[in-house]
Amino acid sequence: MPNFSETPWKVLSTQPVYRNKWIVVREDLVEMPNGRTTVYGVVTCSPCVGVLPFVDPHTVLLVKQYRYVARRVTWEMPTGGVHAGETIEAAAQRELTEEVGYRAGRLTHVCTYHTSKSVMDETAHLFVGVDLVKAALPPDETEFIEVRPFPFAEALHMVLSGEIVDSMTIIAVLHAARHHSHV
Repeated sequence: MPNFSETPWKVLSTQPVYRNKWIVVREDLVEMPNGRTTVYGVVTCSPCVGVLPFVDPHTVLLVKQYRYVARRVTWEMPTGGVHAGETIEAAAQRELTEEVGYRAGRLTHVCTYHTSKSVMDETAHLFVGVDLVKAALPPDETEFIEVRPFPFAEALHMVLSGEIVDSMTIIAVLHAARHHSHV
């Protein structure tokens, strides 16, 4: 008997539904391992990056901004999309510079993960940035942010208490707490 939990679903047809410069939405007609068919909606985004910037071994920079989809203000690390032809490291440095006005002397890759396992096709690449150097790039025209330093221990507490709700920031902070002695 085949192991249905490991059997890929077969795409019978795909229909684009919507597209803008950030996302593509499509509907796929798929055949499941048991032979039945179903319609599956998929949102595809470009890869994204996030950088947890340490200004010193015990202090991180976080950004505060209103998030339209969540309908709330959040504290998070600098994050954003990877532009076409851009390496993930270059995208991480660009986002860090646009959002907090620094470049990292050293970027350390923390992890790569899928932001959603069901309807969103988006891969996140997370970094810790150290040895920050002042830099300037014009801010993204769709972002209105406040930047503030936090003791890393406070940022970790904000994650553990549920005050920080952004998955990229949560994962980066927990990795940093586990792999580094910044706490």
